[in-house]
Amino acid sequence: GFLQDSLVLMLFCSDEVEFVACVGHDVSSDPVAIARQTAEFALTKLSSPPKLCLTLPESLTTSGVLLLEGLSQGFGDDVPVIGGTSGDQRYFCKTAQFFQSEVLHDALPILLVSGNLLIGHSIANGWMPMGKRGTVTKVDGNILYEIDSRSPIEFCRDFGMERPTPEYRLAVFEPEAQRWYLRTANGEYDLKTGGMAFFADIPLHAKVQLVKATRDGILQSVQLSAQKALDAYPGVQPSAALFFSCANRRQVLGTRAKEEHQLAMSLLNSSLPACGFYTYGEIAPLTQNSKARFHNETFVTLFLGSQ
Repeated sequence: GFLQDSLVLMLFCSDEVEFVACVGHDVSSDPVAIARQTAEFALTKLSSPPKLCLTLPESLTTSGVLLLEGLSQGFGDDVPVIGGTSGDQRYFCKTAQFFQSEVLHDALPILLVSGNLLIGHSIANGWMPMGKRGTVTKVDGNILYEIDSRSPIEFCRDFGMERPTPEYRLAVFEPEAQRWYLRTANGEYDLKTGGMAFFADIPLHAKVQLVKATRDGILQSVQLSAQKALDAYPGVQPSAALFFSCANRRQVLGTRAKEEHQLAMSLLNSSLPACGFYTYGEIAPLTQNSKARFHNETFVTLFLGSQ
């Protein structure tokens, strides 16, 4: 069920599936290079091509987007990378990562899986784009300065938002302008420069659009994510489920947060082993057979099994 202040452990064991764990240290010093090197080293330990990478990396000292870029360089775009960045109960001070007997900080642990593995995964967030789209014309990593050559606040005023708040959210569209992922502001706003800080990087020249949602819509996205992952699972019945939900979804849902787990499990056999985590940013492809993206306020479902 839904628990807080808890330790979750899931054990994987198989004669047909191979597991390799590796870790990158001091990732903030060069996130792309260290992530790439970690991926390349993990590949040398596998006896067959990888089918999945699970990761729960650092969130506060570096960019999750850059870590994903490095993993993609190491693995190629064909290996689905799924997981989420570690959190610290919204204190935003210091997070920890586990690897073997170590408790680490500023680290990138990965679990690479190969062999007779079947997976189905999907995402959903419950937010809906509204109003017109704009183009990001000035940005520095996660600091957004201009949309259509205007400050983010000026862009917001067209939709009745007069000041920056943590509730400011943007849909960031892929180049083909159909699929999108979510970015959430962290509440920091520079009055002099007009720069607004987000929880993850935003690409220059990306198309963006404001979004809105209700608690019911956010909860309905859990069932959508689970159902789409089930539909994508190529086997008869998965052997395990992993869920990754955003810590900010927990904040928005408040006393209804426990319903996320209930709704996800409502589509599954009650005996199916399942566990999940709140993260500071979710990692998953937008669709099957696509490159992983870094998300905010998103619910990720992953089913695992074998033939």
